[in-house]
Amino acid sequence: MASAPSTAPPPALQDADGGLEDDLESGTEDDTAALDSPDTSLIGLREISPLASWTVSTCKPGCGVAALRSPSTTQFWQSDGPQPHLLNIHFFKLVSIVKLRVYLDFELDESYTPTRMIFLAGMGMYDLTEFAEWAGECPRGWVNISLEGVGPISDGSEGEADAGSVLKCMVLQVRICENHQNGKDTHVRGVEVFAKDVREGRKGRRKFGEIEVSRLASGHERLEGIQKEDKVGLEEADWMGEPELR
Repeated sequence: MASAPSTAPPPALQDADGGLEDDLESGTEDDTAALDSPDTSLIGLREISPLASWTVSTCKPGCGVAALRSPSTTQFWQSDGPQPHLLNIHFFKLVSIVKLRVYLDFELDESYTPTRMIFLAGMGMYDLTEFAEWAGECPRGWVNISLEGVGPISDGSEGEADAGSVLKCMVLQVRICENHQNGKDTHVRGVEVFAKDVREGRKGRRKFGEIEVSRLASGHERLEGIQKEDKVGLEEADWMGEPELR
């Protein structure tokens, strides 16, 4: 009588001691954790790219601005034309940028991966000034663009200039000049622009006169307490702050 075929896995894949399979799983988890681990340098910062209009020089169908701005890094902007490839971020007001980063993944994109990028900023498209250049091989994850010593790009207004790594501008341009292995088109999976969050420290609460307002998770507001022993000064109302695009 013929015996039934064996269904046991090959010896190399057997998990008698929890060895090989556990190693493979732990390796995958470690790689994912390294890419998705929270960035403590973002504490006290606010992502302001939704406050701008985005345009690209060229793109493949379905791989344009919407894919680039998706929170998922599985989507990407893919260019469709000659180099350099341009990404323009035009803010509707003067902004103070303190952090800029770009998401690249060589393992997924290979020859589509940028290896040299130039960053420019200004008050308009006709006065763009180069402030940083990045070059690297085989990047994987968020690439921080140095703003050290950039200083503000002045708008001509009076007042003391911000010292340190603060870039003041209305237009930000990313110019991709070279790809890995001289690739023609490029893949960029994310771009984020940060400014200081002036609301940090309020812990989600705002005071108006003697009435304390607490913002609920639903987005509505309710009043908590009417009388306070110590009156507080008039603070900026919610509608008077910087506009947010939702």
